[in-house]
Amino acid sequence: MSQIHQQLKLQEDLNTLFHWSSEWQMLFNTDKCKVMHLRRQNALFKYTLNNQALAMVSEEKYLGVIISNNLKAPQQCSQAYSKASKMLSVLNRTIVYRYKSKDILLGLYKRIINI
Repeated sequence: MSQIHQQLKLQEDLNTLFHWSSEWQMLFNTDKCKVMHLRRQNALFKYTLNNQALAMVSEEKYLGVIISNNLKAPQQCSQAYSKASKMLSVLNRTIVYRYKSKDILLGLYKRIINI
C-alpha cells in the first residue's frame, strides 16, 4: 500500500470518526487534536477533522511523558533530573545543618517523590 493511499485512508478514518461522534453528540475539541509525524520520509500530510486542519507538533506531553517525533527521551530525562535537583536543593536549604545526615535527607526525598 503506497504512502499516499495510507494517508488518505487515515483521513477517511478521521472523517468516519467525526461523523460517528456527531451522530452520538460527542464532538471532538479540534483545537486540542494534534498530528505528530513519526517518520522522516513522511510527506507531512495535512489531516483535518470537521474540515478544520489539525495542528502539527514535533512533541507532546501525554500523562506526564514527553513524546517527540524522533521517539527519543533526552528532554524527558533532563526535565526529571531538573525537578529532582530542585527538590534536593529545597531540602538542603530547609533542613537545619545539625540534622543533615545522609539517611535523613534520603528518607525525606523518598517520601516527597513517593518511592
